[in-house]
Amino acid sequence: MKKHFMLTHAITADPAFEFAADVRAGLDRPGQKELLSKYLYDDVGSALFEVISVLPEYGLTRADERLLQRHAGDIVERVPAPVMVAELGSGSGKKTRWILEACCRRQHTSYYPIEISRTALAMCARELGDIDSISIVGFEREYLDGLLEVAARRKHGEHLLVLFLGSTIGNFDRPAGVKFLRQVRRILQAGDSLLLGTDLEKPIPQLLNAYRDSLGVTSAFNLNLLARINRELDGDFDLSQFEHTVRFNPEARSVEMHLRSKHNQTVTIPKAELSVTLLEDETIWTESSHKYSASEITEIARQTGFRCDGQWMDREWPFAENLLIAE
Repeated sequence: MKKHFMLTHAITADPAFEFAADVRAGLDRPGQKELLSKYLYDDVGSALFEVISVLPEYGLTRADERLLQRHAGDIVERVPAPVMVAELGSGSGKKTRWILEACCRRQHTSYYPIEISRTALAMCARELGDIDSISIVGFEREYLDGLLEVAARRKHGEHLLVLFLGSTIGNFDRPAGVKFLRQVRRILQAGDSLLLGTDLEKPIPQLLNAYRDSLGVTSAFNLNLLARINRELDGDFDLSQFEHTVRFNPEARSVEMHLRSKHNQTVTIPKAELSVTLLEDETIWTESSHKYSASEITEIARQTGFRCDGQWMDREWPFAENLLIAE
């Protein structure tokens, strides 16, 4: 069967300049300092997250995979053929296999993983390249930029299935998540599909343990963001003087990851033209993971120009795959 693979690495903006600008904006702000969670996923961070996904405390990825393995056929049957598949934040692509195999059983399928990590795109190509009757073109892009490029490749009569798996939508606060889904909807045509993964509400101790595993892998993942600033922006963070901390925000219904300064200290980041002072116990907020109720997803779909056509839930680790159809 015909196979094809290609990666497109060119990106429109200078990533080093953008990284420096975002670090400066996040650390030079009054009040709560923060760094954007997307910068956790450089090559080192992406590899560490692959380890996190198999830790016993972190049941989310396994729940995601269970649902996709059990229900991929049903999900794909609800998507009109012919279909092209785009994935926002593919990671290694391991859990995407079941959807793609179901698609390829009925047609040759073009798959477009969209990632900011070149290493993740390469892993994705290795993981999925053995599927019969597939073409893979990876885009090293931000989500919406990559999706625009994929949509421009649409052939007449072809439907687009967008995958946004895991709990990545949970990294947005709720208003930002609604805005993002509206932006995705504007790129799609009526009848196109979005398969959205959402982590559901569960007991707070279970949530917190998922983000502070006993082996310290999540701590290394979080601290790597400071190491990345040192590597790429000539920062002088002393990682031993920071501690990975996790808290639950009941108002936002989210788990927050922070890096706590163990004492008063000043850090310089020459390539961001920044010197920042951190007080003892002051934190840098690096990521949030918002949790949802199943009924909430149906309402969010309605608000953003979709209808929820199907919802599959895992009971062992409360998680949902939601098939949203563009209205």
